[in-house]
Amino acid sequence: MWSLRLLEVDRAERPVVWPCGWWCGKVVWEGGVGAFQSGRVPPSSASGTLRSAESIRMNPPMHKREFLKSLGGTTIAAMLPALVGPALSTRAANLSAFELARDEEFWTALRGKYRLNPDYINLENGYYSMMAQPVLEAYLEHIRAVNYRAAHYMRRSADSERELSRAALARVAGCDVEELAITRNTTESLDLVFAGHDWRQGDEVVFAEQDYGTMQSMLELLAARHGIVCRRVSVPLDPKSDAELVELYAAAFTPRTRLLLVPHMINITGHILPVAKIAARAHEQGIFVAVDGAHAFAHLEFRIPDLGVDAYAASLHKWLGCPLGAGLLWVKKSRIEELWPLIAPPANRAKGDIRKLNHLGTHPVQTDLGLRDAIAFHEEIGIARKEARLRHLKQYWLTRLVGQPRIRINTPSDPARSCGIGNVGIEGLRTAELEKRLFEEHRIFVVGIDTAGVDGVRVTPHLYTTESELDRFVDAMRRLAAG
Repeated sequence: MWSLRLLEVDRAERPVVWPCGWWCGKVVWEGGVGAFQSGRVPPSSASGTLRSAESIRMNPPMHKREFLKSLGGTTIAAMLPALVGPALSTRAANLSAFELARDEEFWTALRGKYRLNPDYINLENGYYSMMAQPVLEAYLEHIRAVNYRAAHYMRRSADSERELSRAALARVAGCDVEELAITRNTTESLDLVFAGHDWRQGDEVVFAEQDYGTMQSMLELLAARHGIVCRRVSVPLDPKSDAELVELYAAAFTPRTRLLLVPHMINITGHILPVAKIAARAHEQGIFVAVDGAHAFAHLEFRIPDLGVDAYAASLHKWLGCPLGAGLLWVKKSRIEELWPLIAPPANRAKGDIRKLNHLGTHPVQTDLGLRDAIAFHEEIGIARKEARLRHLKQYWLTRLVGQPRIRINTPSDPARSCGIGNVGIEGLRTAELEKRLFEEHRIFVVGIDTAGVDGVRVTPHLYTTESELDRFVDAMRRLAAG
């Protein structure tokens, strides 16, 4: 195992040692072919030179796609050897995302980049997806570097470094950086949108009883404060068509409806909603559409602007695998100015600047830095591969339980309507008891859900989850169902 002494981006006096040679964004190593933006610095590049963050901003390195193009059309697999080894990365380059999703050898190799607790099988990654070890090690170095410079970093570098992270995040989201803000989580992001409206008594909002609880609570708070009216719909567990879902929401619209909240992926069942179609119908009546994308971002392959909505929020410590306490808020550029800040922004912040909405104050800036490391790891795997693997894992356990005695599936039967998240229960066994027995008797960690007509445990595998672990889960469910 090799390591490399690198200079900190802001020319700190003390150089730091990065474990395993992993880096992202802090420096760019120039040498060999092209300029790498992220990943492990090749040992063979020892003759290269280090560039500071100031130099990078003045002369930015080529974008990853440009770098790959300079190699003559090399695919993203060219960056995988550091994660899974040369042989498996070559195999990945020759397989489709669908084929690679079923290649246990590849994903077992990637599993080695995570430090897993051997005491139980973790099938509750939807709340917080742990950082991969390279991301964690980089994050720890960020903490040390920020602490070393203290106020000097906060005054001289924190804002510019956050902007670099914001730009990287905008690239993943497929949006204009001026439409995106880094927040702390999905709840905060959507609360900024909800509270930012200039409400009048009698205005109406539409949302589902399957929406995340804190979102509903915020809208209820606004109803109590401003006299707005909350209209709830109930999303069916297994809809027959997209049209059924569009009409469900449309039936709740009235001339007083000002805002619609839609979950991109329902957190308790994994149900993916046809957001673009629902939003198009709402826009026919001039309704502002906000989307809860906590579980969809970095889980599904899409560009936020393509959804045709007005605001989108996500938690990045879920499927992006970054440090705790990072979120995303996207607002369509034409809708930013109409939203009021919840906390007064700096005096020089323009009304059309989305950053007016997320006055972070003095917060853990190392999270902003760790975000870029998580993005690098995410992009090296590739979102198409990630989505395909997560969908495969869900289908792997779900299809083995469908039709089993007493087993109740709480996720749509059409595989296209869900991805990595599923929900399953056992008739006659309370959800809390099912969750408890799975852990105590079978050492399988899941979360019980008993709300909004859903009664079962939510199962959320991760990229490091193996088919053999899911076999154990299926066997445990069958045993419990058999009594």
